[in-house]
Amino acid sequence: MKKRIPLLFLLFSILSFSQEIVKVKGRYYSNNSQISHRHVRDLLTKNTEALSLFKKSQNKEALGGFFVGIGSALVTVDLAIGLFSDVKYPTPATYLGLASLLISVPILTGKNKKAQQAIDLYNEGLQHKGEDSTQPEINIIANQNGCGLQLRF
Repeated sequence: MKKRIPLLFLLFSILSFSQEIVKVKGRYYSNNSQISHRHVRDLLTKNTEALSLFKKSQNKEALGGFFVGIGSALVTVDLAIGLFSDVKYPTPATYLGLASLLISVPILTGKNKKAQQAIDLYNEGLQHKGEDSTQPEINIIANQNGCGLQLRF
């Protein structure tokens, strides 16, 4: 048990020194590997302002997707009803669906800007932490008593 605690501490401390997050074509990358939205949100918990912007981006994406879904469904259902029955085709449902699709455009375009601002804010915070000497250091030391790990805060 005594050997496991320092080993776990070492592993978690290495993971806490996170790398920059990069957004390419709507996907997030860290250390040249793709990470999920949930992992990005977990990384952003250290910076509350960046986390707030990222959550706003996710909310915009959900709201915009809702309007796209409703609009597409209304237009498609109304078109199908117009094709297969003797009802006059452009009903108010079509116009409501088109309006919903138009409303979703500015909502969805704003989500990318907020997500990028959140990522930039997080990455900027990482650069400032690198200049600061308050980050913990782990060193391997050896003396007359043996070898061990030294942790400095």
